[in-house]
Amino acid sequence: MNDTFQRKINYLRISVTDRCNLRCVYCMPEEGVDLTDHKEILSHEEIIRVIKSAVLTGIRKIRFTGGEPLVRRGITSLIERVNEISEIDDIALTTNGILLPKMAVGLKKAGLRRVNISLDTLSPEKFRRITRGGRLSEAWLGVETAREVGFDPVKINTVIIRGFNDNEIYDFARLTTKIPLNVRFIELMPIGVSDLGDGGGFVATAELTEMLQDRYGLVPEKVAGNGPAKSYRIPGAPGTIGFISPISNHFCASCNRLRLTAEGQLRPCLQSPQEIDMKTPLREGASTEELAQVIRFAISSKPEKHNMEQAGWAGNRRCMTQIGG
Repeated sequence: MNDTFQRKINYLRISVTDRCNLRCVYCMPEEGVDLTDHKEILSHEEIIRVIKSAVLTGIRKIRFTGGEPLVRRGITSLIERVNEISEIDDIALTTNGILLPKMAVGLKKAGLRRVNISLDTLSPEKFRRITRGGRLSEAWLGVETAREVGFDPVKINTVIIRGFNDNEIYDFARLTTKIPLNVRFIELMPIGVSDLGDGGGFVATAELTEMLQDRYGLVPEKVAGNGPAKSYRIPGAPGTIGFISPISNHFCASCNRLRLTAEGQLRPCLQSPQEIDMKTPLREGASTEELAQVIRFAISSKPEKHNMEQAGWAGNRRCMTQIGG
């Protein structure tokens, strides 16, 4: 289905939990967030009903997010059930990688095709700081395991923050010359309450591109499931480098997604505080077609663009872990 700006909406990002085993500084405040009661979180059966309704509107791609989606009990069996829905042709997941070593084999067998692993530093000490206690060795083992079990591509999502990890840009780029990883540099967004909310850490994609182009002579590249990223390859490298620019060069004109929060609210736009209630009709026994009508309304409600560069996170009460990445 197309929205009112003639964008084809075929991608649903589903948060399965607002819980996480890390406390990244740009994702949530130090004291954490008030966790949603389990009975308010959508059940597996309710998520399946949403997806079956969504395919009637043209949704074909599903990405599971959190919080940390791998802390959700039964996530492997949920993915297996989604894989049985014939209209869905792509199932992906965004994770911090900590739990992948013990879960990757089962996830792959269940039908998960691709993983994006959030990794903002290659320094153990800085990893501990930005995650408030995490271990880099555990996250990196997740990266290695993802490659070993055959997820393809394996993407690394790296938020560049001036004064924190901007001196690691070349280190991340060099990873792609040794390992067939897709490293994506993401601009810091003013999302929610965090220790980085004053905007001082922002680094524009143009600055990063110029640095890497000058050193390596990047060549354009296409990557499967690349979404809004503009991708390049260092000549001869097995991996690729991508740039995602939600602030300096936003990709709203080609946005193809909706978000479903863990407690059943549809968000037509990440930045807009507008949410459309899916949980109430689900629990009141709405039919598949009636649920599809709710999703169609959400699609028709998508704004033309966000205004984070002017308004920041104004009007929103949630931080990223409560919305879904």
